[in-house]
Amino acid sequence: MGSTVITIPDREDVAPKEKKKFRDFFLPIISFVREVDSKYDLRKLIHSIKVGVALVSVSLLYLVDPLYKQVGENAMWAIMTVVVIFEFYAGATLSKGLNRGIGTILGGGLGCLAAAFAQDVGGIGNSIVVGISVFISGAAATYIRLVPRIKKRYEYGAMIFILTFNLVVVSGLRAEEVMQLARERLTTIVMGFVICIFISLLVFPIWAGDELHDSLTSKFEHLARSIEGCLEEYFKVDTEKENRPGFSFSSCKSVLHSKAKDESLANFARWEPWHGKFRLSYPWKKYLKIGEVLRDMAANVLSVKGCLQYPRQSLQNLRASIKEPCEIVGSSLAWALRELGESIKKMNKCETAALIMPKLKSIRHELNLIITPSALAGVEKSTDALELASFVFSLMEMVDKVEELTKEVEELGGLAGFHANSK
Repeated sequence: MGSTVITIPDREDVAPKEKKKFRDFFLPIISFVREVDSKYDLRKLIHSIKVGVALVSVSLLYLVDPLYKQVGENAMWAIMTVVVIFEFYAGATLSKGLNRGIGTILGGGLGCLAAAFAQDVGGIGNSIVVGISVFISGAAATYIRLVPRIKKRYEYGAMIFILTFNLVVVSGLRAEEVMQLARERLTTIVMGFVICIFISLLVFPIWAGDELHDSLTSKFEHLARSIEGCLEEYFKVDTEKENRPGFSFSSCKSVLHSKAKDESLANFARWEPWHGKFRLSYPWKKYLKIGEVLRDMAANVLSVKGCLQYPRQSLQNLRASIKEPCEIVGSSLAWALRELGESIKKMNKCETAALIMPKLKSIRHELNLIITPSALAGVEKSTDALELASFVFSLMEMVDKVEELTKEVEELGGLAGFHANSK
């Protein structure tokens, strides 16, 4: 009769397998944590946790029997409120919450009055009154909703008004039941709104004002680097061009395409309460104005792209002759942009503003000397002269925009109460 040999592994053989299983289990978690390492991804993770906490909190209206007996099935409206109004930015949550509250109160109140009046009319007149009231309220609210100023800030409230009014009027219930139902639903909506506002504003709040402020100040640095990069690329000789990669306009394009995001952030920031260095009635409109000038300047920088693609052989000597004054202009523009951006970032009055304006005037004078007829007399081809003049005129446009930016930043400092730079 044969015997069976069973091999019992040593502890040293088991340990590596257990370690491997342990490592495989935690590897996805570790990789996820590495992915959320950046500041924005971390904020997204915090926002997701906050939404989960808000949903759990409002679900207690269903899960706890004493609370459920008080609100009943209307607890679903509190959950819907949290899902609908909880946004990434605190200002967006506050905006949606107040819009929903105002729309619900107005729609429910007018809907109850219309339902009570229709009930008093009775008979076939009941349906006629309901139909007329639904038509008038829906048409009027939709028209008001399309007004640009209303659409920008109160479109969601107008939509909630239409929805609530129709739900109340077309319910077909008796007037007493309509009033009671509206009161119970409004109570649960207020519960959901309070939970959202409490968590959004008090638990690791994410402010749209801070985002807009940081975004605006970063645009100054992006444009300063773009100007320096354009000049470096323009005066690069052929051998250097072959050995080094060309200049990228990606940061400049990001500035150019930032209008929609800036307007959205400014709209949310207007709803936010006093926080940090941003008081109530902070001049966010001035941020939009400065952003518009920065986008115009980004367009001027992008217009130089055609000059960079122009053949260099015929203009190599001429470009070398204007290299020094143009580089002085570029470095002065970059310096001015960084000074203005630093002033907004630290919310200090730009002490160098008095120096920027005279320097810009001297820069404009130097550029005018470059494109005088005598300076272009040695150019053989008219297309070469046109290319050179186009490049210089683009620099002059940038000078004008920096001058405009200086004035706008000074006005912002006065409106926002920038303090003097203490040294």
